[in-house]
Amino acid sequence: MSQLTRRDCLALAAGASAVAGLSGCATPDRASNADHASGPPLHELASEKGIRFGSAMSARQLDDSRYRDIMLRECATMVAENEHKWYTVYPDPDTVNFVPADRLVAFAVENGLTMRGHTLLWHRPQYSPKWVNELDFSSASDTADFVEQKIALLAGRHEPVIYAWDVVNEAIDDQTGAFRETSLSARMGEQLIDHAFHVAKAHAPNAKLTYNDFMSWESTSTAHRAGVLRFLERLKRRGVPIDGLGIQSHSNYEMPDEFTRDKQRNWIAFCDEVVGMGLDIYITEFDVNDTDLKPDIAYRDRLIAGYTRDYFDMMLAYPQLKEVLVWGMVDDQSWLQTFLPRADDVLKRPTLYDKDYKAKAVRTSLADAFRGAARRQAL
Repeated sequence: MSQLTRRDCLALAAGASAVAGLSGCATPDRASNADHASGPPLHELASEKGIRFGSAMSARQLDDSRYRDIMLRECATMVAENEHKWYTVYPDPDTVNFVPADRLVAFAVENGLTMRGHTLLWHRPQYSPKWVNELDFSSASDTADFVEQKIALLAGRHEPVIYAWDVVNEAIDDQTGAFRETSLSARMGEQLIDHAFHVAKAHAPNAKLTYNDFMSWESTSTAHRAGVLRFLERLKRRGVPIDGLGIQSHSNYEMPDEFTRDKQRNWIAFCDEVVGMGLDIYITEFDVNDTDLKPDIAYRDRLIAGYTRDYFDMMLAYPQLKEVLVWGMVDDQSWLQTFLPRADDVLKRPTLYDKDYKAKAVRTSLADAFRGAARRQAL
C-alpha cells in the first residue's frame, strides 16, 4: 500500500461519502469479521518504522491475565494510567505512596517493556489533591522548594527506567487558551512550569521531557490550540529544556464522523507550528469516544476504524512523531465509560479490544497505518 501524505488525506477528504460520514482515507469495509489480531504485533509494525508503540496500564490490571497477555503481545512500552499522579503518590501531606507505581515499573522491567512517565505536575486543580489546592505559600521561593521536593522524588524514583516524562500536563485552559491559575502558580506564574522542567532535567537527565495536553482537531479546541502554541513559544524563548509535545489524541466532544476537511486543515496547521519550533510530537493517550453515535456496533466500529486510519495517516506523515500510546486496550476498562457517558447506557467501544478481549477493526486500522508509514529516526 502506498504511503498517504497529508495532502492526499485532505484531497480524499473532499470526496468523502456523505453516507459513511468519513473523511475519505479509509477503506469502507474495514469493520468486517476478520481476525483483527492476526499478523505481527503492533509494536513490531511500529518499530519497523522507528515508532515506539504501547498503552496505558493500571496496577489493578496486573491481576488480569488476559489484559497482561494483550499488553505483552502488542506493546513495547507502557505508561501508568494514574499511579504516577500526585493524587496517588501524595494523597495527603504526610503520605508518599509508590506501591502501585512500583508494581507497574517492576512488571515493565521483568517483561522487557520500556516505560513513559505521566505526570510530574498535573497543573489543573480539578485533578490535584485537595490539600495541594488549599496551600497558600508566602513566596515564590517557598513554592519552588515544595514543587522541587515533589517532582524530584517522582522523577528520581524510577530513573533510568522511564525514558520520557510528561513533565507538565494540561497547563492551558481549554476554554480561554490562557495559562491556568493554581495554588502553585499563585506566587510563581509560568516560572512554575520552567522550574518543573529544570527539576525534571536534573533528576531524570536521560529522559525526554514533554508538555502534554488534550488540544485537538475539534472545533471546540480552537482557543486551546492557539493557547498551547503561544505557551510553547514562551517556553522555547525562555530556554526551558523541553523536547516535545504530547498530543493526547482523545476524540471526546466531536464524533469520528465530524473529522472534516476544514478541521483536518486546521489541525495540520497546528502540528506544523509545533514541529516548526523544533519539537518532536508524541501521541500519548489515543482513544475514540462514541458518546453520540447510534448504538449499532458494526456502525460504530466502522466509523471508529475509519477515523483511526485517517488520523494516523495524517499524524504519521510527520517524521517528528516518534511514539504512539493508546489509553487502555480493552473497552469496558476504559475511562471513557464514565466520562461523557452515553444516554442509552450502551457500552462504549473506544479501544482496540472489546470487553471479551477480542481485537476489533480499529486495531487493523492502526496496524495498516503503521505499515503505510515512512521510516524515521527512532526515539
